[in-house]
Amino acid sequence: MSYRLIAGVDEVGRGPLIGSVVAAACILPEEFDIAGMTDSKKISEKKRNALDLLIREQSIEWSIAEASAIEVDELNVLQASLLAMHRAVDGLQEMPGFVLVDGNRLPNWKYPSKAIVGGDGIEPAISAASILAKVYRDKQMIELARQYPQYGFEKHKGYPTKQHLLAVQEHGILDEHRKTFGPIKKLL
Repeated sequence: MSYRLIAGVDEVGRGPLIGSVVAAACILPEEFDIAGMTDSKKISEKKRNALDLLIREQSIEWSIAEASAIEVDELNVLQASLLAMHRAVDGLQEMPGFVLVDGNRLPNWKYPSKAIVGGDGIEPAISAASILAKVYRDKQMIELARQYPQYGFEKHKGYPTKQHLLAVQEHGILDEHRKTFGPIKKLL
């Protein structure tokens, strides 16, 4: 099998109390002109959004997939993350010859692959996937903030901040909250 097409895969959203775990798969061409790619958490929101556009334009292909809050509760967050990664790679039209995954675990799949701890900081295709996934999930949180402005999702993106926990105590648990996560479970 040719390793000509190498996909990078990463997920975001394991820590938040609400919403999906989102994964992206990205195949970059050998020659790409995207400076400043690294772990999406280390880049400002403005720069991430700019890089997201460049990645979408220059990549051979990309795919974004998710595992819902219900799936997170049913499977656990690790298994939901692996499921989202699997869905992201399966969503590619071109089958990659090799897959590089950020982290220390691989989904149970047919693709030749390697897990790389800190891969989003050193492998451009994984960095690209990290950025695509983060921008996509952040947009989901901004949309949720439009529906429920009292929770402040546009600021904390669903993470268990003091503001988020106070909002849940004051306004209640939403359908999109992960019911098995400690702070939410405690309030049920």
